[in-house]
Amino acid sequence: MNLNNSRKILKRVIPFVKFRNVFFLITLAYILAGGILLSTIGLNLGIDFQSGSRVEVSAEEPLTEEQVRSDFEAVEADLEPDDITLGGENNTIASARFIGELSQEEIAAVQTYFEEEYGSIPNTSTVSPQVGQELAQNAFISVLIASVGLIIYITIRFQFLYGVASIIALLHDAFFIIGFFSLLQVEVNVPFIAAVLTIVGYSINDTIVTFDRIRENMPQTEEIESFEDLAEVVDVSLNQTLTRSINTVLTVVFAAAALFIFGGEGIRSFSLALLVGLVAGTYSSIFLAAQLWMIWNWKKIKRDREKAPAEEEPES
Repeated sequence: MNLNNSRKILKRVIPFVKFRNVFFLITLAYILAGGILLSTIGLNLGIDFQSGSRVEVSAEEPLTEEQVRSDFEAVEADLEPDDITLGGENNTIASARFIGELSQEEIAAVQTYFEEEYGSIPNTSTVSPQVGQELAQNAFISVLIASVGLIIYITIRFQFLYGVASIIALLHDAFFIIGFFSLLQVEVNVPFIAAVLTIVGYSINDTIVTFDRIRENMPQTEEIESFEDLAEVVDVSLNQTLTRSINTVLTVVFAAAALFIFGGEGIRSFSLALLVGLVAGTYSSIFLAAQLWMIWNWKKIKRDREKAPAEEEPES
């Protein structure tokens, strides 16, 4: 089946390429807004990435945030948690987070108080500034290694330009999530990094499906004579995979939304990052990656044509 037949099968071909500059402007506007947010209000880093302490309290009766906060105020050290998360069966476990390390005296006072009140010693853990810095550095390195591995894989499977376009789309997805979290000041913690890496895997898979279809459709075109010929290949390919992309992301979005609503506070940032990342990943796969590849590939085709006569001339 050639490209014309494929086009006839589609009842309507949405001209994505025609509006590529609009998509680029939207992306640049978001990147600019995200950059302003990050340079002004920044991210709400959890204690995973800065010095802090976490105290996990267990009780036999259900707990409330107000009750736990009141208990910490009643501790001899008069502590005020920065965040309290309830969990466990019937909210019988409370996790209180403190920005900054608790001293040994404060930890001892907390353990004594809650042992007397609830009959069990709370679990306490602290993250020093050095450990927090190492965690943030390791998170960045893990994303970097994942990106490099993906670009190598895509370059081997397709070609270099496909790989570069895919990585830019992935960076867009990661930045989209980070900018959204900066806007809402949602806590950034280790589960957030896990969600970003999950989105990287999902988005690259979605992009590869589109690139696969473009690669299959390229030989069906007799010859790429003009920019419009290449644009037609991309448009037909995007329309052929559009239904699959939308159905797939909707299925995953429903699951992520259920996780966000019913999953509890402990994984709230993870599920929210998933939801935002799924939207960003679908956007970049349809409106960004293929468009970038097409522009660069057309420039490459023109360069090859300009070189061809110059290489043939000495032989004649």
